[in-house]
Amino acid sequence: MLTRIWEKIWLRHLAVAAGYALGYALLREVSFSHWVLFAGLRLCALMLMPYRYWPALLVGELVPLGYISLACLDQYGWMWSAVMLVPPIGLAMPIVRFCREQRRLFPARSITSINVMLLCSLLVSVVWTFADTIALILATIHTSYDYRAAAGRYFLGSYIGILTVVPLVLAVREELIGKPVRQILAGVPESRLVLESISLLLPALALLVWLASGVAGDATQAARMAMFLPVAWLSLRHGWRGAAVGGTAASIAVILTMPVLRDHGTVQAQAFIAFTITTMLMLGARIAALHELERQERMDSRLALAMAQRNVYLGELQLRQTSYALEQMSSAVQASYTQLLGRMRSLLPGNDERTYYRQAAVAQHQMYRLADSLYPLTWRDRGLPAALREGSIPRALDEGGIVYWCDIQGDVEQLSSSVHMALYRLASEAIGMACSKRNVSKIRVSLRCGQSRGRRWAVLCVDSDVDYERLARVRWDEVMSALGGTGMGLGALKDRAGIFEGTIHARVRGTGNRISMLLFDPMLS
Repeated sequence: MLTRIWEKIWLRHLAVAAGYALGYALLREVSFSHWVLFAGLRLCALMLMPYRYWPALLVGELVPLGYISLACLDQYGWMWSAVMLVPPIGLAMPIVRFCREQRRLFPARSITSINVMLLCSLLVSVVWTFADTIALILATIHTSYDYRAAAGRYFLGSYIGILTVVPLVLAVREELIGKPVRQILAGVPESRLVLESISLLLPALALLVWLASGVAGDATQAARMAMFLPVAWLSLRHGWRGAAVGGTAASIAVILTMPVLRDHGTVQAQAFIAFTITTMLMLGARIAALHELERQERMDSRLALAMAQRNVYLGELQLRQTSYALEQMSSAVQASYTQLLGRMRSLLPGNDERTYYRQAAVAQHQMYRLADSLYPLTWRDRGLPAALREGSIPRALDEGGIVYWCDIQGDVEQLSSSVHMALYRLASEAIGMACSKRNVSKIRVSLRCGQSRGRRWAVLCVDSDVDYERLARVRWDEVMSALGGTGMGLGALKDRAGIFEGTIHARVRGTGNRISMLLFDPMLS
């Protein structure tokens, strides 16, 4: 039923007019010439409400203005009352319309152009100051009234009233738009801006208000002027949103120190705070843009890393399929060769038959070794720990006369399969690089796995050492033919580790060398 009632257009306009009139009347009760909060309400309504509701806003402002005009008719005269019946919100509509057109004010649904907002605020403040000054001139008051000072207070009141309300509303709008209520409520306690505002901004301003209220003279003014410091700090930390929150709090804090209405020292402090808020909003907008650019670059970098990791994974799958195909082909070739020799056994001498069988076995072993180098069978069947301890590389080193030892600590199975692949390839590449100089007789591989800050990591160390007595017995031809790797050296290790946000360090240790590698699992724990 409520939905059907709200679908009536005239009820929507009536609700907008009534709500605006109520807000205008309430804010007018706490406003005065040099602190016009309802000016911020006007501009917020024009910036955020659809154009179709602008006539309702005119009517909503005309109601309280009509009451004020009639109530003060005897005091200020009919000319002043007639001018007061012109809603100032209508004078600002062309300016706001120009700023909203072609996405000048809101380049995107959740983005605000602070420079356009400040320009709009300045222009409407000038227009409203001119209208208020004209009304004051037409009022039947004492002829020696200082209109220049009054115009200055009107401008300052409208401008700082806008800065007190509008930036904060726009910052809240950006946080709320496109998010469900549950997500918003869950994010409030975790917001650094909210926490720092409560724990640092408000206590600092409360202390300055207390100092300004408890002393007199220059100390009071110094305390008021110092209220810009929290604004500057928040803007440097959080961009223009921090300046919006700090500016609102600082503007209210200055008013709390005002001893009497139109106090000259308070007006000076307000002018300084208005200048500070304007400057910090412009600076904060630039800082926010830099933060957004940095965030976008991080996101692009993560997407590039994710794509590279995906390509590595697909490449390993292709190698696995090729390894399967070679293994099946090896069995098929062996069966065909055996069948062929069986049929030709009566035609071949015994020595030739044994030679052919030996050649077939060698060919099958070479194909098996090739398939194992592409994708180790031990790794495929029993996982990474078995491949590092008992796979083709440990067997090749042991058969070639090189002492090999592998030490694994931590839960390796918690790492993703892509990290398993990367660790095995890095170990193969590092061992191949260590053996390429042919001055190694001992190799030790150490693997450590852990978790910190919600991310799993792995540290792989390959230590090589030399025992010259054993080195003389190493069969390098067998070792080098069995080891895999690209042979591209340390650069290949760094490139492969960089895909997983890792780092490589190589250094000399006594008579040997150490290559240590750190990798991060792309999957969050």
